[in-house]
Amino acid sequence: MAWNARSWLLGFAGLLIGASALAQAAVEATAQAAQAPASAVLTHPGRLPLEAINAADTAWMIVASALVLLMTLPGVALFYAGMVRRKNVLNTMASVIGIAAVVTLLWFAVGYSWAFTPGNGFIGGGERMWFAGFDYDKLTRQVAVSHIAPNIPEAVFAMFQLGFAVITPALIVGSLVERMRFSALLWFAGLWSLVVYVPIAHWVWEPGGWLAQRGALDFAGGSVVHINAGVAGLVCAWMLGPRQGYASEPFEPFNLAMTMSGAGLLWIGWFGFNAGSAMAADGRAGLAFLATHLAAAAGALGWMAAEWFVRRRPSLLGLCSGAVAGLVAITPASGYVGVRAALLIGLVAGLACYWGATGLKRLLKADDALDVFGVHGVGGLVGCVMTGLFADPAIDAGPPGRVLVQLLDAGAVIAWSACGTALVLLVTRALVRLRVEEVAEHNGLDIAQHRERVAL
Repeated sequence: MAWNARSWLLGFAGLLIGASALAQAAVEATAQAAQAPASAVLTHPGRLPLEAINAADTAWMIVASALVLLMTLPGVALFYAGMVRRKNVLNTMASVIGIAAVVTLLWFAVGYSWAFTPGNGFIGGGERMWFAGFDYDKLTRQVAVSHIAPNIPEAVFAMFQLGFAVITPALIVGSLVERMRFSALLWFAGLWSLVVYVPIAHWVWEPGGWLAQRGALDFAGGSVVHINAGVAGLVCAWMLGPRQGYASEPFEPFNLAMTMSGAGLLWIGWFGFNAGSAMAADGRAGLAFLATHLAAAAGALGWMAAEWFVRRRPSLLGLCSGAVAGLVAITPASGYVGVRAALLIGLVAGLACYWGATGLKRLLKADDALDVFGVHGVGGLVGCVMTGLFADPAIDAGPPGRVLVQLLDAGAVIAWSACGTALVLLVTRALVRLRVEEVAEHNGLDIAQHRERVAL
């Protein structure tokens, strides 16, 4: 049954109320954070004297947070919008910005606390939820900090991590463009961020998470973001079914110059994504910055070489896709490997993701429209495994990478993402119809869903 705007707003309010009830239960089950003195090693979010904050680290992390958000708005929006047909350009952009808005509110209301506070190996606690009465703005001689990044204000750390929480469901848009109802997409993205993304972020990045405890290495989101989004996109493509005319008629991209602009913004923003994950303005951030750029260049050349060999000519879209593939693959490794390993990871990712977007895509028989699984799923898996091969303890000052642990990380994320995505889609389908009507799909979602269109 189609929902009008008033019904949808009431439904979204119901989602927030439901999240509030869950949050309150979590708050009651979680002890309040201890007020940690400056001299103690933080194992829990708390408050420190203002002088404990490092100004240089804070300045860099504010910049990095802005760069990560730049990747989604407008990076992903432009990258995807240029590849869809003219009649679906505005819907694709609206999907990205709508997801960013929904996930932002849910992240600060619920998600951040569940992801980045100690609870158990599976999920965090409730003390950083809005419903717990937590505020970032109580700065009288002390400032809230996270135990993961005690040198910067917690508001900055939470904003930085928000960028990852926003871009992950935004990436999934590429797998389901041109056929999903806008209201269903927003329901799906909100539920998915809490049910799928948040637990995985806790497993891998919070020190008490069960994968972190086993030594899984994911510096900036190879499994948390890219494998997760790639698998979710594949499940969405399977469950939604193919677009009308898929594999029987050409789907002309609207504007590959727009896609190139988006790819450039992604490339630049990725420096914040990876170098920012050092949580400091230090040598490790600088090395991650360099590794990121080298891997992107190697990925672009790897994809170009494969395409040139197979199709006898290189393409702009191939160069853009290869650069993104290299960036995806270096993400989990960027703070753990040297420059030679970064080059190799980028090159292998360019070749592997070209196959992922061509041969593997045909084998999977899914209309993954913009190759989310082929690039992000395959590239994330390549990076995850190669991190285990090439992680250097001299850089990390920790244990070496272990391939079996990395495979456990990837396997756990694949399983949870696949099952959780299917569940969230089923719940969404019970709330609102998933696909647009046939005539709306034929005419385009810009007109059908938004009553707007790109000027001819």
